[in-house]
Amino acid sequence: MKLTFLGATGTVTGSKYLLEDGGKKIMIDCGLFQGLKDLRLRNWENLPFNPRQIDALLLTHAHLDHSGYIPRLVKAGFKGPIYCSEATFDLCKILLPDSGHIQEEDAERANRYNYSKHKPALPLYTEDEARKTFELFKPVDFGKPHKLTEELTFSLHRAGHILGASFIRISDGSGTSILFSGDIGRLNDPVMKPPAKIQDADYLVVESTYGDRLHDKSDPTDDIERIINKTAARGGSVVIPVFAVGRAQAMLYYVHKLKSENRIKRHIPVFLDSPMAINASDLLCKHINDHRLPLDLCADICSVAECTRTVEESKAIYNKNNNMPKVIISASGMATGGRVLHHLKHHLGDPRNTILLAGFQAAGTRGDRLARGEKEIKIHGQMWAVNAEIEKLDNMSAHADYQEILHWMENFNCTPRKVFVVHGEPEAAQSMKEKIEKKFGWNVLVPEYLHKEEL
Repeated sequence: MKLTFLGATGTVTGSKYLLEDGGKKIMIDCGLFQGLKDLRLRNWENLPFNPRQIDALLLTHAHLDHSGYIPRLVKAGFKGPIYCSEATFDLCKILLPDSGHIQEEDAERANRYNYSKHKPALPLYTEDEARKTFELFKPVDFGKPHKLTEELTFSLHRAGHILGASFIRISDGSGTSILFSGDIGRLNDPVMKPPAKIQDADYLVVESTYGDRLHDKSDPTDDIERIINKTAARGGSVVIPVFAVGRAQAMLYYVHKLKSENRIKRHIPVFLDSPMAINASDLLCKHINDHRLPLDLCADICSVAECTRTVEESKAIYNKNNNMPKVIISASGMATGGRVLHHLKHHLGDPRNTILLAGFQAAGTRGDRLARGEKEIKIHGQMWAVNAEIEKLDNMSAHADYQEILHWMENFNCTPRKVFVVHGEPEAAQSMKEKIEKKFGWNVLVPEYLHKEEL
């Protein structure tokens, strides 16, 4: 087998791997690069292989940094199949068209206001092109082996993190196996079940998003209570950029808990302003085996916020509630696009307001620049002053930290031949490498972009 690293090297985004064996070519993950401009430009480059020659695509989960390039791959000639869990397919049916729609809107806006260097600005792919990929998806069950080729088989195992998230274990006919971690969930997440215990793999491709950090062990409920109450007391509103899948549902869980315990005032309106997040929240009730929440609690959590699906409903948040404290939960999580940008434009300039960053902020994103304390942020071609208070929670991540990853690795009953550390900023990946070497003495490599490895 030969493995090529096509993304998630030196960055947390753009997850793509190419596994070749016996003349067959299998892709694992197909994500968008996000964040810094030089990374985003890779989304427009031609891939170093012919997409028509890819025999199958395996998907760890639905987040766009793992799935968002699929429509572009199909547009370039890939004809499937795409294997993933059922919940991942359901989420992709929400995420991918929304991604295409946002890119169409961004291109249209750039052309209308003439702030793009490209004439005309074009979307990477359209909403319609995203929908055309659905016919290629073939959902499979967790824990069961499935044939890829005469020699290759694969199986999915729960990774926690978000609905449907999977570890992917691939084996060849001679007994060699490789495990792709995708994103590893938390061991004690209040919503998602813990990641499955994996006991062996000859090769391991493991994430390192938090490879140099430990999560704050405090209860996020206390922090969210403090932030909402102090902001409301000064007449301000809280804007929370969230990942529509995963973080939005976790935030609804905490807000529901606070309201049900009378720790924040019940009359403070809460808005979930993201059609994608609303649809993803509805899936909690469908995929009840993917998480810890009972069915009746799922329904209660999803009803704690007023859901605004249309543009008119989104605008009415200001028209009807302009001068009263409120909580607005909206995508995207790193403020790279979506409706949250309009909420930021309305709220950044007022010192009474709070922008609550509740997840990882990749380098170069607006969320990262806000977290770093920049006083002006560019949105839709204009600069906007940052006078609102910026808060960042380090205890709500859906990713395992380095200690949790090491604990998960303790389940291995034999030493992998090699571990590849990916999906992390350079400092985080290097730190994770050193921690694995120190604890286990395993052979570890941090691969560079387009690195090839004979397995």
